[in-house]
Amino acid sequence: MTEQITTDPITNQLASRGWAVIEGFLPTTTVAKLAQEARRLELRRAGVGKSRLINNEIRGDHILWLESPQVTELQRACLDRFEQLRLALNRDMKLGLFEFESHIAHYPVGAFYRKHLDSFQQENRRIISCILYLNQSWKTEHGGQLRLYLNSKDYMDISPQGGTLVVFFSDQFWHEVLPAKRDRFSIAGWFKNRG
Repeated sequence: MTEQITTDPITNQLASRGWAVIEGFLPTTTVAKLAQEARRLELRRAGVGKSRLINNEIRGDHILWLESPQVTELQRACLDRFEQLRLALNRDMKLGLFEFESHIAHYPVGAFYRKHLDSFQQENRRIISCILYLNQSWKTEHGGQLRLYLNSKDYMDISPQGGTLVVFFSDQFWHEVLPAKRDRFSIAGWFKNRG
């Protein structure tokens, strides 16, 4: 049985300001194992938008969608945590979240993702964006921060330290990934409604 997580800090921060940053979403040992697994996976260049066209000027990461039946036991345990969070968000915030779509992302040295929103213009089913970092011993000088724009002039930079979870409303917060000086791994996902 999956260990229960405390979701109150996440739902409280989302309700009060629209975003949350939580350390220790997964145990350190699980994060380390997921990172090792991610390094061995065959990832493909990520595309942009629903058409998923490759555009080197916008993003440079490589991804692998986490879809059954290819999901490993370790990835399943991680997805079970996100399922607990989905249920909590529906219970506490009445968001009507129906499913979780996610992928593993690898940003090679120098890769970035320009400023963007996670919601699509024609089909806005993505409600909550989630990023779980898998990087051990990350230092500020390594770069690779998530720049989350809080409004038109203010932003915050979030270090991609392993075990840290960032959650925010997909259609409200512009964000970008700054270039890193070492390989950067994460699991990115979206809680979606039925549409």
